[in-house]
Amino acid sequence: MRETDRSGRPGLARPRPERGTPPAGVPVPRPRRALHPGAWWLWALALGTAATRTTNPLLLALLITVSGYVVAVRRPHTPWARSYGAFVKLAAAVLVLRLAFAIVLGSPIPGTHILFTLPEVPLPDWAQGIRLGGRVTAEGLAFALYDALRLAALLICVGAANALASPSRLLKSLPGALYELGVAVVVALTFAPHLIADVRRLRAARRLRGRPDKGVRGLVQVGLPVLEGALERSVSLAAAMDARGYGRTAEVPTAVRRTTAALTLGGLLGVCAGTYGLLTAAGGSYGLPVLLAGLASALAGLWLGGRRSVRTRYRPDPWDARAWLVSASGAAVAALLVLAGSLDPGSLDPGVVPLEPPTLPLWPAAAVLLGLLPAFVTPALEAARDPRKEPTT
Repeated sequence: MRETDRSGRPGLARPRPERGTPPAGVPVPRPRRALHPGAWWLWALALGTAATRTTNPLLLALLITVSGYVVAVRRPHTPWARSYGAFVKLAAAVLVLRLAFAIVLGSPIPGTHILFTLPEVPLPDWAQGIRLGGRVTAEGLAFALYDALRLAALLICVGAANALASPSRLLKSLPGALYELGVAVVVALTFAPHLIADVRRLRAARRLRGRPDKGVRGLVQVGLPVLEGALERSVSLAAAMDARGYGRTAEVPTAVRRTTAALTLGGLLGVCAGTYGLLTAAGGSYGLPVLLAGLASALAGLWLGGRRSVRTRYRPDPWDARAWLVSASGAAVAALLVLAGSLDPGSLDPGVVPLEPPTLPLWPAAAVLLGLLPAFVTPALEAARDPRKEPTT
């Protein structure tokens, strides 16, 4: 194709820039990387740890509000980010069920403010300590509400981590010792949507042909093609993984393997014992040191175990200053709530006998507000998208 220039002489046509492309010479701003998914999980688990240290409904409601606000302003536009609503519904179901059990089965908390009385069902002698029906007191309902609200806050914090952190990027960031586990989970997460899409496609095709897609006959005639397609994908995936050298391991000495197993097993036992100590009132003195020692031992075991994996990461997610700030904000909330529980336990665990309205302690509430830091130091919704994914037209 030829065209004329300003002097009227014919010349070659110049390529036109694509729509939306900045002019030549104008620097293109480099998109900011999304936050490391491990930072989101550390932040959310720290908020969940803070929720387990109190039964004050005002502090728990503040924790739920903080996590919900961060999710609202930093949740990416991805399908897996919609899981937050499911966790909120699950938390609401936990509240309803806990109150229903307190009403029907009674509460061990004695109370004098009787709200109503249900018909009591007589039980045999071997079921002593259990009752169906009877008096329902305000103290028993308040105790059940406080206890259920703590579990609901923990579920919502876990839902916030699921909505903010990409599961595929999180699995890619696993240490080398967990490489096989990460690949298995990635394959499972990839195959499940394909199976659902195959079932929907085959059922729609049978309905268009006027054939039944429900019942035992429809299930058999739809299930066989789905299983056949899954088998074909499995064979293709196995061939691709074999061509890429999946399963190769490096030779390590026997002493290193035994040390790795001992450190990993001891670290997991230490984490379990330390977590139990933090969640109980009697283990507050030894819980944190045992938990830290277990984490250090487990991390050392994972580091040694990673020497068997001969692989590299393509464009790994960096752990930058923003990830440190997000993790530190959650850790500060958990540490300050633990400190507040040791200094003034009455403010974090309000009593229900006698029944009194809960009060909001000022400096623990200010500590919870530190959890809002990720809403200001992380990139906005548009910048949180993965820059490695090219837009489709």
